[in-house]
Amino acid sequence: MPFEPLKFVPLPLVFRMLLLTVAVVAGVYDWRYRRIPNWLTLAGLIAGFSFHCYLGGVAGLLIAAKGFGLAALIYFALYLLRGMGAGDVKLMAALGSIAGPMSWFLLFLATSILGAIVAVCMTLAYGRFHSTLMNVGQIVKELALFRAPYKSQPQIDLHHSAALRAPHGTIIAATAVLLAIARWL
Repeated sequence: MPFEPLKFVPLPLVFRMLLLTVAVVAGVYDWRYRRIPNWLTLAGLIAGFSFHCYLGGVAGLLIAAKGFGLAALIYFALYLLRGMGAGDVKLMAALGSIAGPMSWFLLFLATSILGAIVAVCMTLAYGRFHSTLMNVGQIVKELALFRAPYKSQPQIDLHHSAALRAPHGTIIAATAVLLAIARWL
């Protein structure tokens, strides 16, 4: 049997609407209060698993679990490196349970691109582009040596007072909306 590449299948409407609802509410909340509420991420997680189980049985449950697991794995690593807040981890895990692994990975890639654009704009606006590039070099060096970058460069820690911070939940929400408009989700 010849190798067949993974085929991307858009999410059914109920999952797109659920994903957009959770993402947009989280984005607005993160923009206003700079945090993502646990009740929202828990509701999204329960809804994702429930809808997948109801509509797809055990196969649906596995899709939700794979999406949740992939999102949690990637974002928990970013959290451990102090580059992401816990609310962002929980939000993306909930969205993973709703979207499943393939659609969530597309959301993750698009969020990474939009997040990078926002970061460049912020560093330019605050006149910190050069120092940020130096920090990126330091991060790469420390990761290559299997060391936590925030230990040698405290200012790159998300919680450091000098760190530039963007509401990542808002970036996730904007990406979800853009992808829905493009009909990729």
